[in-house]
Parts: sequence; C-alpha cells; structure tokens
Amino acid sequence: MTTQPTDVRAAMANYTSRVRGCLLSGAIGDALGAPVEFWDLARIRSECGDTGVTEYLPATFAGAEGYGLITDDTQMTMFTVEGMIRASVRVDRGIGFTISVLAHSYDRWLDTQTLSAPDGYRDGWLAKETWLYSRRAPGNTCLTALEAAREGGREPRQFGADAQNNSKGCGGVMRSAPLGLLPPRHLYSEQYQGIGRMSFVNTRNQLRWKYEAAHKAAGFTHGHPTGKVASGALAVLIAAIVNGETLLEALATTIEFVSAQEDHVETTQALTKAMTAALSEPSAETMESLGGGWIAEEALAMAVYAALSYPEPDQVLDALSLAVTHSGDSDSTGAICGNILGALHGDIALPPALAFEVEGRGTILTLADDFFYEFTSSQFLHGDYGPDTRWFDRYPGW
Repeated sequence: MTTQPTDVRAAMANYTSRVRGCLLSGAIGDALGAPVEFWDLARIRSECGDTGVTEYLPATFAGAEGYGLITDDTQMTMFTVEGMIRASVRVDRGIGFTISVLAHSYDRWLDTQTLSAPDGYRDGWLAKETWLYSRRAPGNTCLTALEAAREGGREPRQFGADAQNNSKGCGGVMRSAPLGLLPPRHLYSEQYQGIGRMSFVNTRNQLRWKYEAAHKAAGFTHGHPTGKVASGALAVLIAAIVNGETLLEALATTIEFVSAQEDHVETTQALTKAMTAALSEPSAETMESLGGGWIAEEALAMAVYAALSYPEPDQVLDALSLAVTHSGDSDSTGAICGNILGALHGDIALPPALAFEVEGRGTILTLADDFFYEFTSSQFLHGDYGPDTRWFDRYPGW
C-alpha cells in the first residue's frame, strides 16, 4: 500500500476543504440573497435593519417553502460539477476531457425545471434527486437557450453549440466556479496523478485551460462575449486561490490574465472598479455603485467587492451580507461571493447558523467529495482498481 507523504496529505486536506467550501458557501450566499432578490435597498433595511441581510428569510418557490432555499444558481452549479466528473470519466475511452459534456448536464438540469419529478429517462444519480425538481426562478436566457438547443426533441441536436443570442446576463458566471476548482499540479505525485493525465505543464497553462473551459461552457446559454469572458474570469480567480494565492494576489492574477484575452474590457474595468471601491469603508451604497448584478461583469465585480471588503475567515457572514444587501440580483452576487470565500477559506470558515440549514447540503457535499475523488484518485475508481461499474453508473461518461 502506497503511503502519501505528510505534506501531500496536508495539501490534499486543504484542497478538499476548498472544494467543499466553494460549493457549499456558494449555496449559502444564494439562499441568503434569494428572498430579497427583488427588494430595493430601502425595503431590505426596513425589514432587516441597517446591517442588512444577516440570516435566512422565509422563501417560497413553486410550492416549496422554508429557510435556506437555493435557486437556479446553485442548481446549475451542481450540474456543472456533475458534468465535469462525467467528462473526466470519458477520458478512459481516449476521447479526452470534453467541455461539451456540460451541455448534456445542463440539458438534464432543464428537466428539473420542466418536469415535476424524475421520469426515469435520465442516467446518473443527480438527475434522480427528487428535491431538485422545483422551479427556482430560472433565468429566461438559460431556459430559452437550452430549449432551443433541443429543437423540439428531448436531447440537444448538437452538444456544445453556442447559444444564438446576445445576452450577457449573469447566468453563465454564476455557475462557473467549479471549472476553477480543478486541482493544481503541485498536489500530484506519480501515484496520485488524478487530472495530471490532462498534461497541464504549469500554472499558466492551467489558467488558460480553465478560462477557456468556463468561457465555452457559459456560451452554451449566453452569446455575448462579456458573458463568456466574465465566466472565464471567475474560473481563473478560483484557480489562483486554489493555487494558494491571497485574494488580492488572485485578483491581480485574474486581471493580468484576462487583460490579454479578446473582449476583456468590460470585465477588467468592472473588476478594477471593484478593487478601487474596496479601498473605502464597506457600504451598500458603494455596492450599488457597481451595478445591479443582473449582467455578468457586474455580478462578478459586486461579489469581488464584498469579498475584498471582508476578506478574513471570521468575516464570511459580513461579506455575504454585503454581497446580498442591495437592490439587484442578490442571490447571484451572494452565490458568486460565497464561491470565492469558500475557495479561499475552506468549509471550516462557513457560518454554522447558515451552513446547517442550507437546502441540499447533503447533495452538495456529496458532489464536492465525488469531485475530489475523481480528480485526485480516479485510478482507484476506474479500470482495474475499485468499483468501476458502480462509479460509471453513478457518472456515465457522456
């Protein structure tokens, strides 16, 4: 039996905490902001006090009522994770890690918005989770783009085709964080190669792959260049954080990297504006000066501003509160801010009063752990090692 060196075990523990934190904190921010998404700032302060939203408010979606309910932001993020695992499973066939597999995953998500329960048509375990079959205020752009891809049939005619619209809504960036979570190369040894089989040579190449993957995946539903660039930027930011950079270092890396890409101006300007805003005392008024969060670059910038304003592990609730206390798309800015802070601090830093009650916690953490297993130890799940048939039933490679 091969034993991992202590430093590798520590790196793996740190990495899995970041993965779990990113996904769970994104859901927490989503659920915190969902009930106030269409409230103006005056109403938020009237109902929640001057400190803004600091706890879950009751929410109602399509007959579901309760506290900590998630929206389409978290639903689509979960299907992004599932699609990435299935794309990795495909690699054993010699096909390669194909991002168009995520289009198939988003098509399964579309069923959760149009059907009342699983109908047995879909494979894999996530599409059989009955609690997901609840319409959670999905964006019209995502719905219409995915419905158009089907062209009247149950399956898309062509997985991975670009959406035929000019939308730069935040529906692409809100689900892009998982693409930045793929592990950095320094986690591997020869015995623990995981995604090292994808031939990443150095950090720069990793960032480019993650940027391009998120850019392409966002394009399945959002056709405007900025919607795709902002999505790639979030993946780069998460990747830099996972590589061990501080938030400010990761943001500098992101701006420098994205500045070299086509169609970057709106995104890099928004991020630079967020950095400047964070130099002053945090306030909801400053948050609103960055936009409403309905479009991609604004949602990303607002989330970054909140994270920069409260960057410490014991300030996660303050940051999430700032991220959702505004007259705009509060659930999306909260979800993206949660993704950033969870990747930065790990799951240990999440507010227990919010973490315990967020809807779907078991499903989210199961996906996080399965993501970790697939991308760090797939040799024990595939081929001659491990229960490959059951793993492949769980995550079919298409």
